[in-house]
Amino acid sequence: MKVTRKDVNALNAMITIDIDKADYDDGVQKVMENYRKKANIPGFRKGLVPMGLIKKQYGKAIIADEVNKLLQKSLNDYLTEEKLAILGNPLPQAQEDLNWDADTLSFAFELGLSPEFDIDLKSKKSITHYIIYADDKMIDDQVANIQKQYGKLVSQNEVVKNTEITGTFSNQEANIDNKSTIEYSSLKGKKNPKIFLGAKVGDVVTLNTKGLFEDDHDLVKHLKVEHDAAHGLDIEVQFTIEEINLREPADLDQELFDKLFGKDVVKTVTELRDKLKEDAEKQFASQSDQKLLNDVTESLLENTKFDLPAEFLKKWIQTAGENPLTAEEAAAEYEKSEKGLRYQLIEGKLISEHNLQVTFEELKEYSKGMIKTQMAQFGQLNPEESELENIAARILSNQDEVKRLSDQMMSQKLIDLFKSEAKLKEKKTTYDQFVKEAYKK
Repeated sequence: MKVTRKDVNALNAMITIDIDKADYDDGVQKVMENYRKKANIPGFRKGLVPMGLIKKQYGKAIIADEVNKLLQKSLNDYLTEEKLAILGNPLPQAQEDLNWDADTLSFAFELGLSPEFDIDLKSKKSITHYIIYADDKMIDDQVANIQKQYGKLVSQNEVVKNTEITGTFSNQEANIDNKSTIEYSSLKGKKNPKIFLGAKVGDVVTLNTKGLFEDDHDLVKHLKVEHDAAHGLDIEVQFTIEEINLREPADLDQELFDKLFGKDVVKTVTELRDKLKEDAEKQFASQSDQKLLNDVTESLLENTKFDLPAEFLKKWIQTAGENPLTAEEAAAEYEKSEKGLRYQLIEGKLISEHNLQVTFEELKEYSKGMIKTQMAQFGQLNPEESELENIAARILSNQDEVKRLSDQMMSQKLIDLFKSEAKLKEKKTTYDQFVKEAYKK
């Protein structure tokens, strides 16, 4: 067996594999002998079918199968030994009238080679790294929301500002009949709030759904209409008032602190505010990191120039799926996937050059940390180490979960790399300012 390679250019190569009859003859004979033992052919006892008849009926198919096995093995071995970085899979060149009786069979494969390129993380233009802090207004709002959420309801005789109104929305023609609680402050427009002011239990008010709430999606929740129907819905509905309550804010005391964070974790209002600030800024850091990852990715794609074996990849795409594509369909698919492929190559080179890797121990500790966070949300603040180990073991026995968590960890390692190596400009900002600036269109 002989394997030869001819480079067409820097991105394309041709591999030729010559297979002599001696390379596959022993394997063919063994398969034929096995066929002979098992074949049920009328007129012959089992195991006594003439070999000539086996060759006539199955010979070509057996030879083709054995040759194909050899081809795949020799091709894979060659790519591994030569450490060839290829894109897609080798494409066999079509052959007509292949003579299976020839002493030597020759097969050719097209290869698309991965391009050589350099990566410079120090882009000419600095990339903004947002440091998001929780300002006093945000913490004030969070404290107020907590007090409201854990406060007690006090029944009222009539609707006033800040009351919560429970009742049933109805419209027979639109098949609306749903009980819901709305906040007076959530009503929009000039007319709607006025309609409710002074109303009592048992009163029926007529409302127009258009502009009833700030967001039409609230109609899905309160009226139980379909999502698509909620957009621009403009009908009259009746609302029968059944309860009117004023929510009395909860006291900022130890009982509330223990409900929120566990016994004695927080003991003062100052500690509460510090804890809320810390938790918020942890979440903000994650969003800032994601924004940084996206921005560095775009910068790398813009500034890392290299060619791809485009024509080869289009041909490969044509045959790679379950159903063959036309040349036009493959070209369109290539256009859609080119950017992603480019970043895959860039990311792979970064991982290789900087020796980034996720070890099993890192993965296990990462899993345990996630489990602890989730358990804390349900009030389990101090789980046993053995319990964490058992849950982590179950998670890591699932290969899909292992891949998902490994990808998350590798993304974080790339973010850490970018923070240390890329040309960044830090900018401290509130969350609202971050959203306005970072995601402006």
